[in-house]
Amino acid sequence: MMEKRIESAGWREKGRRKMDALEKRILQVIEEHAEQIKAFGRDVFHHAELGYKEYRTAEKFAAQMKALGMSPQEGMAVTGVKSSLPGTRGNRVRVAIMGELDALPISNASHTNPETGAAHCCGHHAQLTGVLGAAIALSDPQVKAALDGTPVFMAVPAEECVDLEFKEQLAKEGKIRYFGGKCEFIRIGAMDDIDLVVGHHSTTGDFEAGLANSPSTGFVSKTVRYRGKAAHAAGAPQKGIDALNAAALGMHALELQRESFRDKDTVRVHGFVSKGGEAVNVIADDVVLQYLVRAGNIPAIRDANYKVNRAMKAGAVGTGAGVEISTTPGYLPTVPLYDVSLLEQVIDDVLADCGGRRDPNDKDQSVGGGSTDYGDISYLFPLIQFHTGGMCGSGHNPNYDVADEDTAYLLTAKIFALTAYRLLKDGAREAIRLKEGFQPTFTKEEYLDYMESMMEQVTVAQEEPPKLD
Repeated sequence: MMEKRIESAGWREKGRRKMDALEKRILQVIEEHAEQIKAFGRDVFHHAELGYKEYRTAEKFAAQMKALGMSPQEGMAVTGVKSSLPGTRGNRVRVAIMGELDALPISNASHTNPETGAAHCCGHHAQLTGVLGAAIALSDPQVKAALDGTPVFMAVPAEECVDLEFKEQLAKEGKIRYFGGKCEFIRIGAMDDIDLVVGHHSTTGDFEAGLANSPSTGFVSKTVRYRGKAAHAAGAPQKGIDALNAAALGMHALELQRESFRDKDTVRVHGFVSKGGEAVNVIADDVVLQYLVRAGNIPAIRDANYKVNRAMKAGAVGTGAGVEISTTPGYLPTVPLYDVSLLEQVIDDVLADCGGRRDPNDKDQSVGGGSTDYGDISYLFPLIQFHTGGMCGSGHNPNYDVADEDTAYLLTAKIFALTAYRLLKDGAREAIRLKEGFQPTFTKEEYLDYMESMMEQVTVAQEEPPKLD
């Protein structure tokens, strides 16, 4: 696909900087290993796994790192992998090149893994493949010898906040504390030696690459369990307390809160009934709802969360049911980096080299409704993010698929690798400049304090109604 668009990149040739010999070498190495890189991407794509269950994917990634002479740390936050490149010229700065391991629970995509019910309808397979390609390029002896810092290749679990009951069980067992993999990486200290992070997202559209530097919403996740009293739904309904009615009333009360959300806060509250009862002729005594409560800033997240709790308690009070509301911190709103000039130049240079087209809307600063645990990274570290195309269909949809492997995998690897090289060459000058100019929103301790403050258990006891007989 990309070679057909050389004319669209011609405007960049005039006046753009020329790549140095090592930058050309980086692109050459990736092309030389193109089939290996694409084969890895295909394999991960067709063996999708859900968050904190990505054992096969993590093992495959770690094996690739070992083959490149690294000694990866495995099993971090259950399935995560962290692999530092040895033998660089200096260790002044450590730059994380980050990809994600997990997929989505989408059972009806053409590429759904029949063993897990998961499908890569989110593009994380392309992220991870790009990280591998970058590792191959930066491990090249000529390139590695020019690095005045250390690239750290990270495969992080559980970006998608799904399968909440499984994650709640992991938390009860003490295996995780937070649902997001990057949140866990921060908590367990996997990020303590990192200075800067380079991240990626896959997308669809009539372009090959662009910045991914716009704000996004953050959220908390909620499990709402209504407790009722079972009875024959037709023969003795007066003896029961219908937990499904309580849930319906709570959901209606929530709908009546929506006009109180400010437009500028980009509030999104959405959920589903994960358990609705046992039989049509039995009054439901155990009904479970799952919700995400999103907003573009922390005060708005707190406000929306309070209103959701209030509505759900109203469902219990109005019907006499009991309710248990469990709130767990999700992700923080993304804070865009003030200075992305280096990444912009990398994108333009790589696209000019391959004949690709840049996303015309990549500087849009409107708040995206979706969320990512890269938001948590952005509160503590300088975060450089880009996106590449090569996918078709719609994200988080069964029709999402790979349209162009060169764009999805190789272009991603090239931008990852060239960005890391330019950050770390010449005494790691650019990485140090970004690090010193960055003002974190939270320290690690403040971040953990916030996360713990959003842990909440709310309970309304079930009422015992007066007897009729």
